[in-house]
Amino acid sequence: MGKPTGFIDYQRELPTDRDPISRLGDWKEIHNHLPEAKLKEQGARCMDCGVPFCHTGTLISGMASGCPINNLIPEWNDLIYRGLWKEALERLHKTNNFPEFTGRVCPAPCEGSCTVGISGPPVTIKNIEVSIIDKGWEEGWVTPQAPAKRTGKKVAIIGSGPAGLSAAAQLNKAGHTVTVFERADRPGGLLMYGIPNMKLDKNEVVLRRIKLLEDEGVKFVCNTTVGKDLPSDKLLKEYDATVICTGATKPRDLPIPGRELKGIHVAMDFLTTNTKAVLDGAEAPINAKGKNVVIIGGGDTGTDCVGTSLRHGCTSVTQLEIMAKPPLSRAAGNPWPEWPKTYKMDYGQEEAAAKFGDDPRVYLTTATHFEGDENGNVTAVHVVNVEWKKDDKGNFGPQKIPGTEKVLPAQLVLLAMGFLGPEQPLLDSLNIERDPRTNVKAEHGKFTTSLPGVFAAGDCRRGQSLVVWAFNEGRGAARECDRYLMGSSDLP
Repeated sequence: MGKPTGFIDYQRELPTDRDPISRLGDWKEIHNHLPEAKLKEQGARCMDCGVPFCHTGTLISGMASGCPINNLIPEWNDLIYRGLWKEALERLHKTNNFPEFTGRVCPAPCEGSCTVGISGPPVTIKNIEVSIIDKGWEEGWVTPQAPAKRTGKKVAIIGSGPAGLSAAAQLNKAGHTVTVFERADRPGGLLMYGIPNMKLDKNEVVLRRIKLLEDEGVKFVCNTTVGKDLPSDKLLKEYDATVICTGATKPRDLPIPGRELKGIHVAMDFLTTNTKAVLDGAEAPINAKGKNVVIIGGGDTGTDCVGTSLRHGCTSVTQLEIMAKPPLSRAAGNPWPEWPKTYKMDYGQEEAAAKFGDDPRVYLTTATHFEGDENGNVTAVHVVNVEWKKDDKGNFGPQKIPGTEKVLPAQLVLLAMGFLGPEQPLLDSLNIERDPRTNVKAEHGKFTTSLPGVFAAGDCRRGQSLVVWAFNEGRGAARECDRYLMGSSDLP
């Protein structure tokens, strides 16, 4: 702890973002950077607590408290304060294969459990993390680290999202020959197509790291759907072990009257095709230009739909939230070190407010049916306010409030209501055991499935979750896969 009074001497300070209106004209990342002197001050705010909850990675009330990959946060905060950037990068890479990803898209549960945050603004952990790795790339400190020798074992990884990439990195480090199969035309999974470019640049950030993995010996095979283009039984015979990392990509639908109308899409179809169009230099096939857009659902996916629609040039954007508006500060039932369930404006809402004058979110509201024209195109969404209470059967849930019905004009509706689990065709072809939620059945910490030599990690095992949990699971599955292949493992 370089400066014992740092959290008193310095206030929390984050870099500014690019101007909300001007950044709507491109798909570049929205964040600016703090100068090194300011970053040293922010590092000094870390108290080096006796019990640093920021890196515990536990679940409290069903949500992450602290870093799920147990980043050594107090250590690299202190190193930044002392100006030892290369040493800070070494500490960061000990627990995190891809800090340039988490430093951009992780919601930072570490900051929610920061001890400074008990009585004031927490340490800017996420910004310091991304600053360390970005400087590492700039200085040329991040270089390919191929294993000194190979084990002769071959491992197949199905899916190149966060869990698949972290498993691939770790298994390759252990000396195994790793092949990653991806059904899309580019590797990266959620990191490539599920997160818009303005949050995570694909060429300068995602593909840069994938190129490094290739230089270290990892092989990526794209445009290949295991179970279809490559029979599952053939893959199992050709590889000594397999890790399933396909994510939870089955979207939650909204089966209300009018759902069949044209112009109603699940959010991931909208976001995926848009990112592909941006990378290909083409026009987005699902386009919000000149349209009134209604997004049903909140969370990161809903926010990304807001930001993308604004960049297309939508006429208006409304985001329906069935939950109540969160409080400005922690509620009594949401104490530290739980994740703070408080109101905040994310980048998409900030941009909508800058363009249209207000936060686009409408709380305690649900859609009842869609309205269309004679050509089968959606023209409006009928909504009603709700209150959360018990019904006549004693079940607690959202109850419609009579007399609060409204009609919202809409030529594009995006369903951003989360995911139900992994897609089933691959799992059917493997005849693998699943849990009651249709996820691959595999115990956390062991990651072994009902098939010998087959492991599962990430959202396909645990259900929809954070990118940082996928990294936790990919690393854990790699360790257990290595143990299966070699009898023991030195992987963390």
